[in-house]
Amino acid sequence: MMDAFEHFGLLINNRIVRTPVAIASMAGMVDSAYVLERSDHIGAAFIGGYSIDQSTMDAAKAITAEGNRKEFLYDDPVEELKKQIALMEKSTVVLGLNLRGSTPDSFGAIARSLGENVVYEIDAHCRQPAMIAAGCGEHYLKKPGELMAVVRALKSENVTVSVKIRAGVAADDRLLARKLWQSGADILHIDLMDFGSAKIRQIRNSCPLMLIANNSINTFDRMREMLSHGADIVSLARKSDTRTLSGLDAAITRYAMEEGWYNSPKQLCRGGDIRALTFCCMPVKECPLLPTLSRIDMPKEAYIQMKLDTVKGTPLQKGNQTCFGSLAWCCKTSSPCMFRDMTLKQEGLSKKEYMRLKRELSDTIMSSVFHDVPSDESS
Repeated sequence: MMDAFEHFGLLINNRIVRTPVAIASMAGMVDSAYVLERSDHIGAAFIGGYSIDQSTMDAAKAITAEGNRKEFLYDDPVEELKKQIALMEKSTVVLGLNLRGSTPDSFGAIARSLGENVVYEIDAHCRQPAMIAAGCGEHYLKKPGELMAVVRALKSENVTVSVKIRAGVAADDRLLARKLWQSGADILHIDLMDFGSAKIRQIRNSCPLMLIANNSINTFDRMREMLSHGADIVSLARKSDTRTLSGLDAAITRYAMEEGWYNSPKQLCRGGDIRALTFCCMPVKECPLLPTLSRIDMPKEAYIQMKLDTVKGTPLQKGNQTCFGSLAWCCKTSSPCMFRDMTLKQEGLSKKEYMRLKRELSDTIMSSVFHDVPSDESS
């Protein structure tokens, strides 16, 4: 597992995530048995959705009675979820519970009953009319104040919180992401629908939450597209078959071993998110850097000093023959640069190690940009 941490650096609920490939919930289908059959090829899984109060359990029964969909049906959600958790005890897969509840108290009670060893995922995603009428699923995206109350109720129990949303339903997904960050959420799991990587980039530029990209991400090219625009993990639902999962797991592991930064962003001038500031040069010409710095309210002088201070005493400080005298200002290894490569050779620094150091610089930049949790905003 330490190799996995070296490759990806992913932790959820203080556990190492073996690979940035996850299984997303599918009602009536994805339970612990489903996950265990695929556990060799995933790092995390969200089982469910599981209804946790009378309103949502009644909605699940109504949906099942219509005969069009499966749902998980039971009389006691705590008993059922304890069974599911017990099945996963010896697995290295980080377990999340996708939960459908209609009140903050419902979520708080389930967390008190089950404890801190699982991730609690609020289902703000389901669009079945019966579930929306019960006060969960997409209902929460139309009533963000209620969603934030649920997040706060779970965080009061000191548990890790994920929120599963459907992009394009809330009035503003970027504002929603910031509100979730403000309320204490840890993970934002996004069904991108037809929005693609541009939506991931928007949200990544709005908050520091761990982002899981979902929907039709079943090829390595599609996976890399999401990762290079800000996703930390990708999840699969309908295509979560062993062949697809194993292919993605093998491909991203190989990429990480060769490149050094598994979800490295595109450069800012090529549509990258703000993590790509790590690859930007000095702010001396008209390019996407200047409006980006303005947008994040970072003066040019602060940007320059932050990068210089961060690389001080590291190999990135070197590079007298580079354009601006330091590898701090050099671009991604996918872009040809004889001066950068000359410096790397002179310093005995591999391109993989260079990219690893650039990731550390990016982490510092992100911490600076998102240092302060946003002030309270009306819901």
